[in-house]
Amino acid sequence: MAEIYPSLIAGDLMNLRKEIQTLDPEADGYHIDVMDYSFVPNLTWGPEQINQIADSTEKPLYVHLMVDDPTNWIEKFSLPSHSTLGIHIESKGEIRKNLLRIKDKHLQASVVVNPETNIDLIFPYLDIIDSVLLMSVQPGFSGQPFLPSVIEKLDPLLGYRQTDSLKFKIGMDGGINKKNIMDLKKRQVDWFAVGSAIFDAPNRLKALRELKKLAS
Repeated sequence: MAEIYPSLIAGDLMNLRKEIQTLDPEADGYHIDVMDYSFVPNLTWGPEQINQIADSTEKPLYVHLMVDDPTNWIEKFSLPSHSTLGIHIESKGEIRKNLLRIKDKHLQASVVVNPETNIDLIFPYLDIIDSVLLMSVQPGFSGQPFLPSVIEKLDPLLGYRQTDSLKFKIGMDGGINKKNIMDLKKRQVDWFAVGSAIFDAPNRLKALRELKKLAS
């Protein structure tokens, strides 16, 4: 079964504790976008707010750093065990050094890839990461439609994982809904960050359960 991480940016930002309480029975974890109004044209939470979110659940978090240079952000988070910090391959800073710093904090390390970025750029880091997150929309805003061209990135990743006997998971973020999640699961996507398909539904918990059933 593929895992589903509700993407909290699409939720009621003034009542995130309530959103988490509602979804906790079914959520595998939560996806949190950190935006610095530079790497992407939007601004979200800082480390203090995210650490407070972490105190609201025992589920793992995937903290997605959409920032110019993640170097100075890594040490600022206090996250539940088995949580993940994801940094963009397109970001500044030393990618390998930052990934190893994440692992030194006993967190899982992830590389994020934008839709237009050549997937080959992340191959030098696949030996040390725990997951790859493929952006299936342009990063920065919730509610965008899924970009089918991103599916082409799956086969090279799957081939590399099998050939080198690696164990990194493959995630996808953006435009995931009931119409495409089953096909993406069949294509061996391991987990999904899901925003609007959960938080735009009248019953969020029911929507999450329906998505999990389709991804099973």
